[in-house]
Amino acid sequence: MAKLLLSLEGITIREVALVKDRTTIGRRPYSDIVVDSLVVSGEHAVLHLAPDGQAAVEDLQSVNGTAVNGVLVLKHVLKHGDVIEIGRLKLTFDQEAGSSVSARRSVAADAAAVQAAVDAERDAALAGIPLFAETAMAPDTVAASVRPAAIRILSGAAAGRSVDLHKVVTTIGKSGVGVAAITRRPQGFTLTYVEGDAMPFVNGVSARHAPVMLRPGDLIELAGIRMQFDQAA
Repeated sequence: MAKLLLSLEGITIREVALVKDRTTIGRRPYSDIVVDSLVVSGEHAVLHLAPDGQAAVEDLQSVNGTAVNGVLVLKHVLKHGDVIEIGRLKLTFDQEAGSSVSARRSVAADAAAVQAAVDAERDAALAGIPLFAETAMAPDTVAASVRPAAIRILSGAAAGRSVDLHKVVTTIGKSGVGVAAITRRPQGFTLTYVEGDAMPFVNGVSARHAPVMLRPGDLIELAGIRMQFDQAA
């Protein structure tokens, strides 16, 4: 199955599976991949995926252009390993061997199950109920297997304050405006959009569609507040 590996400053921040015929990229909130940057146009580029698995990126007359492997393009057929550059964001095209129509259909068939899992995590966050279905681990076991972490608030009235992430699920944001959940798991911490018109961003990339694994130093923006994820070495 083909996918895009999104990275900033050499750090991979997200993977996006290509299961649609058109995957849009831009600053608009309805884009499939939202990039919150003034150098990125509202509707910046689109990635086309043909039935035979061939992919191509097309610039949508953006202001600052779309580059592939350092060269500005209008439309470009992608090969495995090609790097699309949109603003500071780099999207590496990863086409696994055997990507085909049948593989895409298999992914599409599982889409409902994947969405159900994401919805379950959101519902649990809203209810304040920890999720252990994936690991079947007790809270103490989860806590012992992950390095301590905290969210440091960088802007707003609470700037300078740190919030320790000692709970299995910690919600951030403001109800009715924008809420996200940070979930403590054996493999680390994930941030998931929960509710509200204000979407969470991690390193300038929207976390609207899927949970994002947090790494030390990641910058989180939600409802006009900037935060940083800190974790002990």
